Amino acid sequence: MKRIVSILVFMAAMLPLSAASADYQVVPLPSEIVPQKGNPFVLNPTVQISYGEGLKREAQFLSEYISQLTGIQLQLTDNKKAKNCIRLSLNPKMTGEEAYRITVGQKGVLVEALTAKGVFYAVQTLRKSLAVEGAMELPAVIINDEPRFGYRGVHLDCSRHFFPISFVKRYIDILALHNVNVFHWHLTDDQGWRIEIKRYPRLTEVGSKRRHTVIGHNSGLMDGRPYGEGCWYTQEEARDVVRYAAERHITVIPEIDMPGHMLGLLTAYPEVGCTGGPYEVEGHWGVFDDILCAGNEKTFEMVNNILDEIIDIFPSQYIHIGGDEAPKGRWKDCPKCQARIREQGIKADGKLSAEMKLQGYFTNRVEKHVLSRGRKIIGWDEILEGDINQSAVVMSWQGMDGGLKASAKGHDVIMAPQDFCYYNFSQFDASVWSKPFTFNAIVTLPKAYSFEPAPASMGEEAQKHVLGAQCNLWTEYIEYENLLEYQLLPRLAAMSECQWMEPECKDYLDFLRRAKGLSAIYDRCGWAHAKLPVK
Repeated sequence: MKRIVSILVFMAAMLPLSAASADYQVVPLPSEIVPQKGNPFVLNPTVQISYGEGLKREAQFLSEYISQLTGIQLQLTDNKKAKNCIRLSLNPKMTGEEAYRITVGQKGVLVEALTAKGVFYAVQTLRKSLAVEGAMELPAVIINDEPRFGYRGVHLDCSRHFFPISFVKRYIDILALHNVNVFHWHLTDDQGWRIEIKRYPRLTEVGSKRRHTVIGHNSGLMDGRPYGEGCWYTQEEARDVVRYAAERHITVIPEIDMPGHMLGLLTAYPEVGCTGGPYEVEGHWGVFDDILCAGNEKTFEMVNNILDEIIDIFPSQYIHIGGDEAPKGRWKDCPKCQARIREQGIKADGKLSAEMKLQGYFTNRVEKHVLSRGRKIIGWDEILEGDINQSAVVMSWQGMDGGLKASAKGHDVIMAPQDFCYYNFSQFDASVWSKPFTFNAIVTLPKAYSFEPAPASMGEEAQKHVLGAQCNLWTEYIEYENLLEYQLLPRLAAMSECQWMEPECKDYLDFLRRAKGLSAIYDRCGWAHAKLPVK
């Protein structure tokens, strides 16, 4: 919907000397902010938070946030007749699963939404409004808001470097502040398998560990330190993360990358590789020749069994199966893969080799199993190299072209082009690449903010297939929690506005001004972050 932003102007004489006024100009900026006549609502210890049916957890969050920012601990009540309160209510007359309305007057605050999701985003807006130091008054206002995209994702790679459950939850808390609703959890790769699969215990017993890790940008020098002992998540831990995220209205989408990036699995179970091994969990970064054998029936049996356990853990509509960076040299030399090509009648054409098309067969076969379990797949844009089913969702990372091509074929698309959305890249210019040491490419804050997931140049029909946008954090060079936070923040604030707001309402300089409130919350929460630029 069109966004109408009215700038709030209140005369200083109207405010008590002892209190500061909340600022509704937050990140992401709400669709409509309409000041109202009348005195502000004053926060004090007598105020209660009243909640309707199914909204107790949202009320608890609001109480926690207000306590953190103001020091006032507001009591909760389910009394619908409570006075002098912040009331959280479901309104069946409203539309939009994630839309909300906030009405503030002298006698109270009313938060309304069709669903608990909308109430939660209203709670985040109130939280961010109170980030002003000393804020104890909420000016009279009506705020109407809803997101542009239904898919607002953030990714985390826990394969290259492992992060404990306590930090994964902290990461989810960061996402919640920024109105993110999807946590894409990358759990397996060449450098380590990180999720328990009960039917295949060697995946974590063997596949989670590497002998050493390369120093720097694949310098050839190794650090000599074994990595990965105990670095994997039990199924119950993963379920705990799913529950924790769900409370914050965030869906966890797991990624089990295939057929490439599978040395963690191949080291544990070499019989499903083309050569039979031996294989080793990689200590280098990059793309490696050994991938799953597409001509071996045991491969599909194992993949399906693994996905069955993953589907039982994660209730998400989508399961991410990767599909990126799978070299085809092994398939070209593998008798079983060549037999599969002949059996399926796969032929090379001017653009695609038979082996590239074999990945389409692999993807479709895996998707058929996932669909049989009532789920859908997401794959990186390389899955377009084969003839894949239209029901597969394409995540475009190599640029916008993959998304454009996929949408033209009728696929739904999630835009995550590396030039705008890879936050493992440095956020500063080349002179400070080593401060801290990161992947040697750049996505500055203004570049991140300039991202447009569904440009008008796509055409109206293609735009309809863009589900949303996502930023990605790969951890080859991110070993520590505070560095990961630093890489994410404040660029996630920029992504938040790309995901939530209509493009014509975005303004970078205004964003910088509003983002100061977020920086204050980062500091209160103890989250590491880069400083906002002056302009």
